[in-house]
Amino acid sequence: MIFRQLFDAASSTYTYLLGDSGAALLIDPVYEQAPRDLALLEELGLHLQATLDTHVHADHVTGAWRLQRRSGSSIALAAAAGAEGVDRPLAHGDRIDFGSRHLTVRATPGHTNGCLTYVLDDRRMAFTGDSLLIRGCGRTDFQQGSARQLFASVREQILTLPGDCLLYPAHDYRGITVTSVTEERRFNPRLGGDVNIDDFVGHMSHLHLPHPKHMAVAVPANLRCGQPEGDAPADDMPAWAPLTLRFSGVWEIEPMALLEREGAVQIVDVREAAEFIDPLGRLPHAKLVPLSQLMNRLDELDRDRPVVAVCRSGARSAQASVLLAKAGFGKVANLAGGMLRWKAEELPVAADST
Repeated sequence: MIFRQLFDAASSTYTYLLGDSGAALLIDPVYEQAPRDLALLEELGLHLQATLDTHVHADHVTGAWRLQRRSGSSIALAAAAGAEGVDRPLAHGDRIDFGSRHLTVRATPGHTNGCLTYVLDDRRMAFTGDSLLIRGCGRTDFQQGSARQLFASVREQILTLPGDCLLYPAHDYRGITVTSVTEERRFNPRLGGDVNIDDFVGHMSHLHLPHPKHMAVAVPANLRCGQPEGDAPADDMPAWAPLTLRFSGVWEIEPMALLEREGAVQIVDVREAAEFIDPLGRLPHAKLVPLSQLMNRLDELDRDRPVVAVCRSGARSAQASVLLAKAGFGKVANLAGGMLRWKAEELPVAADST
């Protein structure tokens, strides 16, 4: 089984990718991170079967609708949440298959009335959303929250899992990535040890926290599974060329796509001068700007025209793409595979190359 834990720094949200036999699930995707998630799925050779949200979030907008629009994935969420656009309304005891593996749904309301925990088939991993955080739990003062209900949910549905079961929350604000049932039974200051329901209700009644600053936007959007209001926005893919976003964050262009557009873009070769005239050759119309000089020669480039960075293998030009983007160039791509790939595909090189 493939497992990845991804992070959105703006909301401190963890997104989890689980894959098996070419099929994948994403738990708690974030709207802005959909391109990142799709890039990782492509690189790992996985088809996104479904997105699963643990609850209707108040601090970020889910990526469920956006991912569905790009990949055809189904949207799963608690039936109790009452959201629009859900393909699979979930209830306690439901099973979600992916490849040869599956998750079992456990209803864990209390933070919201639609909170779910997803438990892996061998009970070695569980995804608890905000019901149980690492040494904490979700608040219970809005979205039909109930401290008494949350206490029962965690004690009966999560902390009854095997002690070595790893627990993965939807958020952590200190950068801690995982905990276990045994740890939380012993050390969770709100729900572990000798804490009883009166202790817990008393604690949760006196948190006095401000509401999440994005709640007024996030909750209505998440009740639409992340679909924006009004007309659907245009596709967020770059329009100037067919590009692929890599998980590293770099946009790449295939050699043939560049050949078809070479007159409309600026081609910047970031190799050293000796490499520019070596037997590997160079692209027609390429401008030599070694990577070591790039930041000092930005004024030689037109910021209004797309830029494609090129090197021998694509490694140095990937870094050039990052630097150009940081410098404010809005249309930047890396030539996939560099000159090695260009030459292997027998595409034309400059006439004075040997």
